[in-house]
Amino acid sequence: MSLPLHPAAVLYQGARPFPALAACEHFAGSDKTIRKALGLQSELLVDERPMFDITADCEDGAEPGREAEHAAMIAGLLLDPANRYRRLGARIHDVTHPHWREELQIIVGRAGRELAYIVLPKVTNADDALTQIAALDEVRSRSGIEREIPVHVLIETPGALHEVWQIAALPHVESIDFGLMDFVSAHHGAIPGTAMRSPGQFSHPLITRAKCEIAAAALGNGVIPSHNVTTDLNDPGVAHDDARRARNEFGFLRMWSIHPRQIQPIVEAMRPDFTEVAEAAGILLAAQNANWKPIAWEGKLHDRASYRYYWELLRRAHATGAALPPEARHRFFHAEQATTTVSH
Repeated sequence: MSLPLHPAAVLYQGARPFPALAACEHFAGSDKTIRKALGLQSELLVDERPMFDITADCEDGAEPGREAEHAAMIAGLLLDPANRYRRLGARIHDVTHPHWREELQIIVGRAGRELAYIVLPKVTNADDALTQIAALDEVRSRSGIEREIPVHVLIETPGALHEVWQIAALPHVESIDFGLMDFVSAHHGAIPGTAMRSPGQFSHPLITRAKCEIAAAALGNGVIPSHNVTTDLNDPGVAHDDARRARNEFGFLRMWSIHPRQIQPIVEAMRPDFTEVAEAAGILLAAQNANWKPIAWEGKLHDRASYRYYWELLRRAHATGAALPPEARHRFFHAEQATTTVSH
């Protein structure tokens, strides 16, 4: 008896599936804070997968003159048993920094097989990003790493924003991230400092324009738009409200955390509404029962175009730990069924 086809096996024939990334990306710069985050990663799980990713930071974490040692520390943590879920990435220095190639060689050359992704900061145009992506591929090839290493690109300058659509279309890119504070600083005082935090970051026209462009370019190229940090470290509710507005008003699907207390509020704010989740589950179960042919659901026609929408919504709900109807959880997320393909 053949099993029903999983949505991942049906809905993306001839197209690249949308990346399945956690809703929160937590930045940590020292051995102590990265290890603490790895421990927390093991506690916040959904079906044995962590609710958030960790980015080990070379750019802000390394002391000047000790860049190689810092990169070696990160490579060691990538190979450490504490990195049991392999959801630890790394941010290297920008293309103008004298040590970025060395950092790439150390991290990818020693531990590239365990590396979740590379973050590229402060690109000023698409060529900057392409230079570092080409270097990543060279190191990967020399190290005998066959798998693709995903790339996350930070938009922190007006030049990068101008070319964000080209950047989002580059090879290996799976996330376009907004670096708000550097972006404000790059405007030479024309944008007030109040735009670096809420509520100004959601009302200043140049900032809202940037957020809209980044989200549109990312989603238009099938990659994840990631929202900037919340600088308030004392009140986790601020991070929750920022994540909610980023998701609902601007279409961001992921957000940075810079303190462990921000992780759960961000994940919770990024969850789809339960009513939508229940509707998505019902439509997808009915579609699977109909072998993915068009169906009528509550008086409305649904076909593969709407199935893709509801499948993405259900994936986001699952990744953020939202409650799913038991039958949908069993059929779509039990025993890694997302890779199942069965012929009739």
